[in-house]
Amino acid sequence: MFLKKSPSESTVKNVVTLNAYREKSYAFKNDLFKPIDKLTYNTSNFITSYVSNKDIISTTVHLSRSIPEEDIADILDIKAYEELGLDQSNTYIISSTEVETAGEEREYHVFVIEPESLDELYLPIKEQTKYVDLIVPAPLLYKSLYTKEILQDNTTHCFVYFTQNDAFVTVYSNGQYLYSKSIEYSLEQIYDKYCESIGEKVDEKEFYTILESEGLKTTNNDYQQNFMKIFAEVFITINDIIIYAKRAFNLDTIDQMFIGSEKGPIIGLDDYSQNYLGLNSSDFNFNYHVTNEEWYTDQLQYLMLLSSFDYMEDESSLVNLTMYPRAPSFVNRASGQFIISTFAAVSLSLAYPLVYLVGSYVNDAKIYALNIENNKLTAESTKYKKILSEKKTKIKGLDEKIKVLSTKYDGKSKTLTAIYDKKVNYRLKSGTFHIIAEELNKFEVNVDRLRTEKDTLWLSLVSTDDRKFTEVIKYMSDTHFDEITEINIERIQKDPGNNYYKGLLKVELK
Repeated sequence: MFLKKSPSESTVKNVVTLNAYREKSYAFKNDLFKPIDKLTYNTSNFITSYVSNKDIISTTVHLSRSIPEEDIADILDIKAYEELGLDQSNTYIISSTEVETAGEEREYHVFVIEPESLDELYLPIKEQTKYVDLIVPAPLLYKSLYTKEILQDNTTHCFVYFTQNDAFVTVYSNGQYLYSKSIEYSLEQIYDKYCESIGEKVDEKEFYTILESEGLKTTNNDYQQNFMKIFAEVFITINDIIIYAKRAFNLDTIDQMFIGSEKGPIIGLDDYSQNYLGLNSSDFNFNYHVTNEEWYTDQLQYLMLLSSFDYMEDESSLVNLTMYPRAPSFVNRASGQFIISTFAAVSLSLAYPLVYLVGSYVNDAKIYALNIENNKLTAESTKYKKILSEKKTKIKGLDEKIKVLSTKYDGKSKTLTAIYDKKVNYRLKSGTFHIIAEELNKFEVNVDRLRTEKDTLWLSLVSTDDRKFTEVIKYMSDTHFDEITEINIERIQKDPGNNYYKGLLKVELK
């Protein structure tokens, strides 16, 4: 994927995505998307962030198509105050996006946030970056999944995403945003509910480790029972939202649900989706065709990156709630244009009377000096042309000798390099197989078939527990990160004839 810039953003070289709630930032630079430790001021950075669904309020407004284009923004502001019951004495940040419709009226989704809420999040950041180009309402980030053709835009999807500070349900139909609602089950609230259910405060790091690695299928009975109770409440709430959305927007069904969190997929939620909602669900974890070296990255960081590309191609394609735009270039500022114009006028007025008189004297002096210099250089030129002619003859002879010797040297060098590489760098596959066998045995994972092709191994794994596959992959990845280019389970399935799980493991060595 490459960064396509609009003419107004021709100086942009990198995209920085920012989670202001968690102070976590990533940079897309040189085709690599990776975390950065500290934000800095750099005008070549395009900075994108988002605001949580719980921090914004929204409504849908319908306007007559006869209203002039120049009046629409003002009317949408008035409608937002009326329909959302906003305080007339306060100022709000209001932005909107039009829905593609063919009816007699134009339809707009309007999003509103208080300036104080933005300042609380972004003023500390503005001290470092000086500007934030794009701030998107979180539910609208999913739009890029359709514009980049990661998801088909001819079905109805429901997205559920858990962040540390918010959890929200969003519905899209035919690639268009319909509705979103926050629920009181952010990761932080889930932790608090768990502590409340057992009557004591557990170690927060231990809690999130079990939630991330084992989820609802944990072998710890206390965790499993309370997780099941909490997520039963979560899906009852989600079911109420889906029932409302289907009725309000005349939806026949939800074709697919995607569930994810900023910490990674939560194991076992797919079963809950089927049991409580009767819906097929998948992990919210897509292939964005972006190079990233992390095991898991918050999916909203990827969506902010894709949304940045969309916005730079078409600024009207996204709602932008930023109050901190970058300053225009010096030549485009009113003050800069005034200074340039004043300096040019003063310079011209001073230079005009003197230009002809001074120029005449200067030209005469230059002509006299150049004639003297020309006579000297002509004599020198004749002398050195003779010397150069003799040197060129010698160089031609030496070049022919060098060409013959270089051909001999290159042939011998390639032969010696090939011999050295065979002796020193050849990797014994038997040693690699022995190490992998020991690690698989440590995690009680067996191999029933093995195939190699150059530096790639395919191993058909068998185990009584599918979590063993995840554990052995994580161990091998952490232990041999400097030897392995890629390690991945391409498919996992349960053998219908017994209780064993099978998976095809691909290991690509460096």
